[in-house]
Amino acid sequence: MKRRGRIVIVFFAIICMAIHARAQKRSSLVMSDDKLKLLIDMRASKTEVDSLLKKAGLKGVSATAILKGDFTSLLKDGWAAAGKQGTIVAFDRPLEDLNKNPQTKPYLITTKINNDDDGSPGYPADVDFGINNFAKVTVHELSSGLTRFFLPGYSQTRRALLSGNFNNWSTLKGIMAKTDSGWIVDIKLKPGKYEYKFIVDGHWINDSYNNQVANHDDNSIYFRYNYTFKLNGYSNARKITLAGSFNNWDANSIILEKKGGIWQKQLYLHDGTQAYRFLVDGKWIADPANPNKIKGDDGQINSVLNLGETILFKLDGYTNAKKVYIGGSFNNWEHGLIPLSKTQTGWELPLIIPPGNYGYKFVVDGNWITDPKNPRNMMEGGVVNSYISVKPNYTFKLSGFNNSKNVHLAGSFNNFDEFGYTLAFNGKDWTVSVNLKPGKQLYKFIVDGKWIIDPGNKLYEPNQYNSGNSVLWIE
Repeated sequence: MKRRGRIVIVFFAIICMAIHARAQKRSSLVMSDDKLKLLIDMRASKTEVDSLLKKAGLKGVSATAILKGDFTSLLKDGWAAAGKQGTIVAFDRPLEDLNKNPQTKPYLITTKINNDDDGSPGYPADVDFGINNFAKVTVHELSSGLTRFFLPGYSQTRRALLSGNFNNWSTLKGIMAKTDSGWIVDIKLKPGKYEYKFIVDGHWINDSYNNQVANHDDNSIYFRYNYTFKLNGYSNARKITLAGSFNNWDANSIILEKKGGIWQKQLYLHDGTQAYRFLVDGKWIADPANPNKIKGDDGQINSVLNLGETILFKLDGYTNAKKVYIGGSFNNWEHGLIPLSKTQTGWELPLIIPPGNYGYKFVVDGNWITDPKNPRNMMEGGVVNSYISVKPNYTFKLSGFNNSKNVHLAGSFNNFDEFGYTLAFNGKDWTVSVNLKPGKQLYKFIVDGKWIIDPGNKLYEPNQYNSGNSVLWIE
């Protein structure tokens, strides 16, 4: 399932672009005869050629110079002149040059969150990063791993509770203990963005010391941090800021603080692969403590931080195949098909992928196939693909139905697609694991074509078909 509001970008340490089905422009990048071919129309605009060079992974190559007939930079990069036809100039290079040691430099897949998505009411959508802003800090992270919420004052109050999306806005849970200076409660939170309010003698109030509130209903916002950026040295620097792919390279929004001789900044950072660099008194530098580097589109060297998860894709057999690739919704099914490395028993490749639900297929000598070892499938654009969930947070289970031929899952998380996600049978239960957003989710099972609510879940609500939907709350 493609996750709405997300744009997935694949950074290749070793670039490999492949044939795609769409009609080629005059200037294009194609693969044929085990060669990658770069076709440049000398009548094309500078913008078009710049875009083409980016797709080919060429950095520091001037589109202006190329359109003037200066191909020196291309030749130095390993491209060979392959002829000219009319206004089209062709260059190529062997694919072997691009596919050497792919596992030593893994592909990095980064996720960009669409900040226009506010999520469901009271349940904030994913964000790229977050930093707290308190007039007086009322939320503290304890050494025990718990998060303490503090409500100052209200000494005459009889009862105070903490309610938020972390406890489904409960009016019963989150009971706070009275102290000499206010009320406290300790809860366990994972890194992320949370909305909350206090309930004081039955009245809902926000945190008056928290400067961050949700636009839709005035809830207070808290970020549970998961990463600290650090820069050693530079003791004489006046100002150091942080910019990266997670904040659109804004050099002014994240200012580092000097603590114990180390410049640092804590924040919440969404899982995925992010590029970043520091701005030290107006001069850009990469992180000297991070060996993972990549050159940006602007020619600057960026550090690369991976907070995603490495998934090993394996395809057994096909040892006589010449080329095997993998493509999926994690790279928008377009442009570069990612090559697998040949092993003694088949093909494999580790991929760093952010959390989510993805469809994928292998491409064996040009033929797209589902993963023969994966019994779980999903439908995308009318096509059946293999399905994988990275960091799933819920497993759907349907007991019984031992004689059924196939069971699918459909819900609000995939627009109730009638094909849904395929469940696998383990001899006792039908199961599938899914990565779901926090909040309320509706779902049904489809057993041999028949829609049913979950017999193992007592929560359900009516629908327009008078058949009901099962209800699931994800904290």
